[in-house]
Amino acid sequence: MADVPPIHGSCDPRFARVREALVENFRSHGEVGAAVALSIDGKPVVDLWAGWMDRERKHPWRRDTLVNVFSVGKPMAAACLLRLVERDELDLDAPVARYWPEFAAAGKDSVTLRMLLCHQAGLPAIRRLLPALAMYDWGRMTAALAAEPPWWPPGTRHGYHVNTFGFLVGEIVRRVSGETIGAFFGREVAGPLDADFHFGVGPEDDHRIAESLLPEDGERAIDLLLAAEAEHGAATDDERRLLVRRTYLNPPGASGFATVNTRAWRAAEMPSANGHASARGIARIYSAFACGGAVGGIRLLEAETVAHAAAEAAAGPDVVLGRPSRFGLGFQLPQPGSALARVPRGFGHFGAGGAVGFADPEARLAFGYAMNQPGPRWQNPRNRGLIDAVYDSL
Repeated sequence: MADVPPIHGSCDPRFARVREALVENFRSHGEVGAAVALSIDGKPVVDLWAGWMDRERKHPWRRDTLVNVFSVGKPMAAACLLRLVERDELDLDAPVARYWPEFAAAGKDSVTLRMLLCHQAGLPAIRRLLPALAMYDWGRMTAALAAEPPWWPPGTRHGYHVNTFGFLVGEIVRRVSGETIGAFFGREVAGPLDADFHFGVGPEDDHRIAESLLPEDGERAIDLLLAAEAEHGAATDDERRLLVRRTYLNPPGASGFATVNTRAWRAAEMPSANGHASARGIARIYSAFACGGAVGGIRLLEAETVAHAAAEAAAGPDVVLGRPSRFGLGFQLPQPGSALARVPRGFGHFGAGGAVGFADPEARLAFGYAMNQPGPRWQNPRNRGLIDAVYDSL
């Protein structure tokens, strides 16, 4: 049983169980540093943080600490695209090639924006091996994706686009708006909401970025993932092994293994994997989603757009994850076994290791959790404990 560090911040007495769950994460589940935030009707009711920013436990987690939250950034990129849809600058059912002509290559001329957003485009990975750290070269990555043949007929199946989603969505935003995804997101989403969430962080913020304790050996991590799938009866033939390895490890460093704490990683704009945020920043953006698209007089999206994005667009066996998954347009949706199972009308997204943000429009509730010690990839007891505590308190 581990020592529990001091818990800082504020917590409405109604949600005292959330504070208790955070304590339990440190006591029993290996938490190193973490923060959790909760708002209802756009008003913060939980804002807690504790622990350490680094492996050596020398630097305490602070109120303004940022940490890499991995795929929690995917819906943020989707929100950028949806803002352009609302302005009639994009059409969800138009082919991607209308806005990105090179994308029509290799049989992708019928792939629509909607297919990209719900992971049906068949582009979870690039087959041709790219040089290490090529993910920092936006042009090289998007050119490779434009040339890539689909791994399955687009629109017929879905598979989680782990690292490619952000490049695909971000390139469309760039071509239509003329801005990089990081600049557009900062100006149109995070900035107006005063949300501490970023794609591309400068060196002036290094002092407040927590060290991610993600394993450095990506090859071993993926070997363990495939071995675990085999133990649970999933197919692990050569084609699947190739797909999984290319998804997570091409180019080497793309998933953050041995790269996540570098200055180059922090500076890059990779919405699938390298969003840096506080739990408070995550919850702030989700508070708009939870309240019909607007919070504090600031409208992020129209209520109809939010509802459309939160509706099921793809569900069933996931080609990449090797288990069932459910997606809206950029959002993960609740399903049995997920920590979001208690939020049947909710929508959000998990990040590698356990970070999560979600909205519950029925309760007008928004939640954010960020941490630096990765936990189980699926059915994480830390985020589940916090989410259960929220709903036990309502």
